[in-house]
Amino acid sequence: MAGRDLLHDPLERTVATSADSGRINFGQWTALTAALLGWMFDGAEMGVFSLVGRRALEDLIPVSEAGSRDLWFGIITAGFLVGAATGGVVFGWLGDRIGRVRAMTLSVLVYALFTGLCGFSQQAWQLGVMRFVAALGMGGEWSLGVALVMEVWPNRSRTFMAGLIGAAANVGYMLVGFVGIYLATILADLGGWLPAIGVSQALTDTLLHNNGWRIMMMLGVTPALLTLFIQTFVPESHKWEEEKRSGATSNWAAVDLLGVLVGALGPMLIVYVWASEFSTLIRAAGTLTGLVIAVLGYTYPVMRYLQRSTRVGDDHSRDWKPTLAKMMLAAGLSAVALLGTWGTTQWAPKWADGLAKLAGGQVAGAAEWTQIWSSIGAIVGTIVAALLGDWLGRRFAYTLLCVTALVSVWVFYLTNDVNTYGTVYFFVTMFLAGACSASFYGWLPLYLPELFHTNVRATGQGFGFNFGRILAAVGVLQVSNLFAHKMTIFGRELTGQPLACSLMALIYVVGIGLIWIAPETRGKGLPE
Repeated sequence: MAGRDLLHDPLERTVATSADSGRINFGQWTALTAALLGWMFDGAEMGVFSLVGRRALEDLIPVSEAGSRDLWFGIITAGFLVGAATGGVVFGWLGDRIGRVRAMTLSVLVYALFTGLCGFSQQAWQLGVMRFVAALGMGGEWSLGVALVMEVWPNRSRTFMAGLIGAAANVGYMLVGFVGIYLATILADLGGWLPAIGVSQALTDTLLHNNGWRIMMMLGVTPALLTLFIQTFVPESHKWEEEKRSGATSNWAAVDLLGVLVGALGPMLIVYVWASEFSTLIRAAGTLTGLVIAVLGYTYPVMRYLQRSTRVGDDHSRDWKPTLAKMMLAAGLSAVALLGTWGTTQWAPKWADGLAKLAGGQVAGAAEWTQIWSSIGAIVGTIVAALLGDWLGRRFAYTLLCVTALVSVWVFYLTNDVNTYGTVYFFVTMFLAGACSASFYGWLPLYLPELFHTNVRATGQGFGFNFGRILAAVGVLQVSNLFAHKMTIFGRELTGQPLACSLMALIYVVGIGLIWIAPETRGKGLPE
């Protein structure tokens, strides 16, 4: 790696100098470019299953077991969230131990390769496993990219950077929709091209069946090319380099990752009890037990690191109790946002597919256009949310985001049905729901780095954001369980997805209360 050192030494010195002076240089632009592309592909990875999951499960689950498809959709989604939570801790640990850039390279490679492998799945459980492993890398890339960008760019730029972070992910989410539409238009041509280049007719039929969902998954390998750019051009964070020179990074020990392995068994237990026919009491007990195991396991590496730092007299060490409290707070705030998204708008493309069938119209493009309008709204919402965090303060902004997200989700699900599907009203309300529910992803990259010191920033915010995914996974598993219920809301009898997603949106009420026990950090720099 000598060539890398020769290339990066001057860049690292320049990044450190410009971060202090406020000047922007080549090293900072390459770090931002790599992170934005990484987040964009993150969004694509998240969006691809929302788009093609229903079609994939129709292929992988026989008609005789069609009733289990909604359950499997929830299980695979929950497994993806659990994987992202685990990856956030593991790759966050790597980022604090070996550097942001090296760890980011590994995380992108993992999620790219295993998303591509999803296209080869023959059974629903295989798809779930591949999605889980892909999520490990995706969860890691989020926390590493945030830590890197926030550390190499000056404080005055952090608000705009936070908005870009959220917007980039949603650009990827939107691009998946456009790719899906384009793929649908060339499926017939592919049916001729593939045999012409030597692909057997049987394999061609398999690849193109059900709107070519396998090809969509296989295209997920594209981000692997990003690793070449990261390794060649992206400089390491000067703040992390200072930690390394002080010897603080040596206090991270690989053996501590065994705690994460044990911690991952907790959310797996939660998924198991909800995916099986257990009583409500057993499910509640399993959920509580799983959460306790996850908290203890996922926080173990940080606690051990801080204990070692204290023993060796590290000037950068901090008492573990305040750090743990901030990690729990970050997890709660993130969980509200994540559960709100994954329990409501992430189900919208699947619902649109169903409405298109009921309307007797063209199903191809229904999910794609719904996802595109949701993504356009999300791009706007994330940038606005970051600016609101700076203008109004972190707490007032988060409160406003919760109120608007709740109202917009209710408007979308309570006022649309088969009669409004495909109209301007349907897509405008989707745009608003997407903007408001995704707005948190512009606020969180601004706020979470402000809670942690440099020596535990990647791990701390990685835990906070991604552990929120575990709490969200618990909620996502309830969505399909709510499908069979009926309830009258505002004089309208609801059932199925509109009812389930409307009830899940109540999580935003929890967020309104939670934010007021969080510290206000507007106007303060990142803790050293």
